Amino acid sequence: MLDVLYEDDWFAVINKPANCLSVPGRGADKLDSILHRAESLYGEAYTIHRLDEATSGLILVAKTHDCQKRMNAYFREREVTKEYRALLRGRLLGEKGQVRKPLRCDWPNRPRQIVCTDEWSKDSITLWEPISYEGNTTRVRLTPFTGRSHQLRVHMQSIGHSIIGDEFYDDQYTPENHPRLLLHAYRLEFRHPFTQAWVAFVAPCPF
Repeated sequence: MLDVLYEDDWFAVINKPANCLSVPGRGADKLDSILHRAESLYGEAYTIHRLDEATSGLILVAKTHDCQKRMNAYFREREVTKEYRALLRGRLLGEKGQVRKPLRCDWPNRPRQIVCTDEWSKDSITLWEPISYEGNTTRVRLTPFTGRSHQLRVHMQSIGHSIIGDEFYDDQYTPENHPRLLLHAYRLEFRHPFTQAWVAFVAPCPF
């Protein structure tokens, strides 16, 4: 099953559930994914971008190679506005802020990423803005300027406010108490690659 929020002749906008792969992994047990389900529904489908398996929310799937090519260029040139919602540990104080810390893969502990300044690291920028405080937690709006693997998760941990339910970066995580990562791809905006109309999509936050 796919929760399709929008589709036309060129692409589909899908609301991905948490703990679901964006694309198939290695092995038959990793076949089920948003891309595989889209291929089953449409006959053919192509990857535009990915979300972490644990993250829920908006993901785009192309129906044609031409659309995939155009949308990949949009993401590469940062012509897509992305907004995430998350619930953080602690009270993140301030009206808004920016985390700019380079990231690279923690090779002995893949797929974990780490803040690092060596030659293999890539510049990474995340904008944050608190929405509300709920007890000793902060509901926050996160806008990634760059799109590194696990970027939002590592950046929030690095300023002392891990995303709740993060099995890799939340030191209070337990599988019994945290059925999912509280990170959601909430909004996408971009110029339609064929009609040139400005389009915006929102998937309500499930937590």
